[in-house]
Amino acid sequence: MSVTVVGAQGFIGGRLAQYLTAEGELPWTPTKGDPELLERDLGVLWYCAGTTADYDQRPFDTVDARACLVSEIISAGNFEWLIYCSSTRLYDGLSQIDVDESTPLVFNSADPRKVFDLSKALGENLTLARSEGRGVVARLSKVFNGHGGSPEFLSELLNKATLSREIILDSSPSTQRDYIHLDDAVASLIAIASGSGIYNVACGQLISNAEIAEIFKSEGWFVSFTGVAEMQPPPNVSVERLLDLGVTAKSVEDVIRDFLRGLKF
Repeated sequence: MSVTVVGAQGFIGGRLAQYLTAEGELPWTPTKGDPELLERDLGVLWYCAGTTADYDQRPFDTVDARACLVSEIISAGNFEWLIYCSSTRLYDGLSQIDVDESTPLVFNSADPRKVFDLSKALGENLTLARSEGRGVVARLSKVFNGHGGSPEFLSELLNKATLSREIILDSSPSTQRDYIHLDDAVASLIAIASGSGIYNVACGQLISNAEIAEIFKSEGWFVSFTGVAEMQPPPNVSVERLLDLGVTAKSVEDVIRDFLRGLKF
């Protein structure tokens, strides 16, 4: 069976393609606009395409990457199985403290910054409702890595730690997020290819910027913040479905400590 990774030029898709290649799968990794994408047999398809941090400046590209292209792929139907990468950000508009994959989502369609959430939700709907039972959704939390490639807060912080023991961040210490290491995210994407429905790909535990700074402090770094706003935490997402597949993400604290202890100054 053939294997395809759409978005292999990106952070998550690139690591997934590397893993599959190392396992002897030799995935096809089409670039943007490749006409063969709608013509050839895609086999098992991981859809990892999509804009990230600049989505607000590129709303139409965001919709195209997250919904329009996957719509064309599903319409063409030349795949055995589709794994669509979505985001746990879809839960951010909810008032519940704890959520799982069955929790109904709420969106303000008049908010221009919701183009990310709405386009992801449409991609999910097409995958689950229009793929003739051949689709599964991965809602990924904040994916991080200590070796570059990601614009997320924790990735940037780890990169800064390689340059200096004193770090000043334009962020609030109260901000909380659920982080999952890149390798654990890839292992999850592989595992859910045998599942169905929606899976939260996360650690299942929120950690604040202040708590992360304390981990750095205990290892000999000093982290300070210029932001002071009190941020409302997002809901805590359940990872029970992922655990049922045998995937347990490493704790953020352990990953940070191991990374910092491996640095030499």
